[in-house]
Amino acid sequence: MTAVAPAVAARDIAGVAQRNLRRLVRTPQLLVFTAIQPAMLLLLFRYALGGAIVIPGGDYVDFLVPAVFLEAVLIGSMATSIGLAQDVKDGIIDRFRSLPMARSAVLAGRTLADLTRSLFALALMVVLGLLVGFRFHNGLWPILAGLGLAIVFGYAFSWLYATLGLLTKDPETAQVAGILPFFVLVFSSSAFVPVTTMPDWLQVFARNQPVSLTINAMRALFHGGPAFHWVWLSLVWAAGIFLAFLLTSAWLYRNLTD
Repeated sequence: MTAVAPAVAARDIAGVAQRNLRRLVRTPQLLVFTAIQPAMLLLLFRYALGGAIVIPGGDYVDFLVPAVFLEAVLIGSMATSIGLAQDVKDGIIDRFRSLPMARSAVLAGRTLADLTRSLFALALMVVLGLLVGFRFHNGLWPILAGLGLAIVFGYAFSWLYATLGLLTKDPETAQVAGILPFFVLVFSSSAFVPVTTMPDWLQVFARNQPVSLTINAMRALFHGGPAFHWVWLSLVWAAGIFLAFLLTSAWLYRNLTD
């Protein structure tokens, strides 16, 4: 297959992204339900469980809400695996592959369109977080940097979900498969409790895994603590996840068979 000019590839990516965005416009309930799960987690841990969790030298709501921001973006990214698996099952991917278009368009267009869900969920969680008592304690640019870091990490993670969608080829299986990395990484991280409260054997993993590093970076940016160490580690992880699963999903797409 001949190489595709960057301008043509960009046009094809935009076309696929618009196709998926039109589906969101026609079914706005998809956006609503994307925000329900992080909202439930926020309210549950804020009011039902938060009273039993003590954060040394801080308020639990300020500890919790940055983690919920990241969770909202990650949950929004899960749509990539389900949507791609549905397109494979319905034969849409086969139609795209038969067209004279850039191979990168289907995957890139899908992930960019699904990023809209993550942005919508993140915006809602910012509003809800403020309503339940969360406050930013830093300047505008560090706050925007923290929110941007969540978006960058979530977009990198969407390529993991793209890989799962192409592997499973079934939306129900993709949904179940997509939940596994989310729960393993989020619930064994610094999202809800300090890592020091975990068993020693789990602390090593929890301190160094990408979700913890990203949440720690966001907390530092939002509250004014030392952030550089956490931010660069989070970005390294995001770049590694993006490259690894971009290449994997591209290979799976190229060799996709029924």
